Amino acid sequence: MHMLYNSDSYAVVQIDVAVIEPTLALDEVTSLTRGGYEIVDKFARKEMFIEGALAESFKVGVEALIETSPSIEEFDAYLEGFAGMAQQPVVMH
Repeated sequence: MHMLYNSDSYAVVQIDVAVIEPTLALDEVTSLTRGGYEIVDKFARKEMFIEGALAESFKVGVEALIETSPSIEEFDAYLEGFAGMAQQPVVMH
């Protein structure tokens, strides 16, 4: 788990999960990675986890945005487009 972004409005955490799958030979094991991004809207107190094609699209968009040296407001505006899909309430333990 890696904190990628944290502003007053949003937090983005990258989560990588190792997946171990046996190969045809019993003594060999291959390790793949799965994961995605957790986006937390601090004001709405909602979060979402994205993976797969949506996570890849998010990553490509972030990389393109970073090339322009965005301000915090510009980056938050980008995250707003994804955070609008968040349905899971944030619960603190």
